[in-house]
Amino acid sequence: MLQVLSPCPGRAFPITEADDPVFAQELVGPGVAIEPLAERTTVVAPVAGTILKLHPHAFAMATADGLGVLVHLGINTVKLAGAGFELLAAEGATVAAGDPMVSWNPAEISGEGITTTVLVVALDRPAGSLDSPATGDVATGQTLFEIDA
Repeated sequence: MLQVLSPCPGRAFPITEADDPVFAQELVGPGVAIEPLAERTTVVAPVAGTILKLHPHAFAMATADGLGVLVHLGINTVKLAGAGFELLAAEGATVAAGDPMVSWNPAEISGEGITTTVLVVALDRPAGSLDSPATGDVATGQTLFEIDA
């Protein structure tokens, strides 16, 4: 089993309650939504692996076993064109779980239709396939959910 860790502190809740229908319907994959703390935060890698894609508002990783995990910082934050985000890693890099990826301050993120909900998704997995994902207050590095390797 692969443990997927929280990339930031906040309040975890079911991804099916996210304010975005694509994520809420688990079309990208099952996962957990996190309402982050409203303070400067370093978002970290939730798993060890290779950074496949790195954007200011999102990154996708693959583990050595080929499992994919997506971390999306906010909903509709792509509209900000990188404003308010600082990249701390490089696409193609191999990182350990807990390594810094992106710095941002959710308290400074705003705009039409934009929320700061962080989505952590197990890619290429069927909807509803996670057993007992975390809910409530989570710390950076705390297990959010496990996926079969």
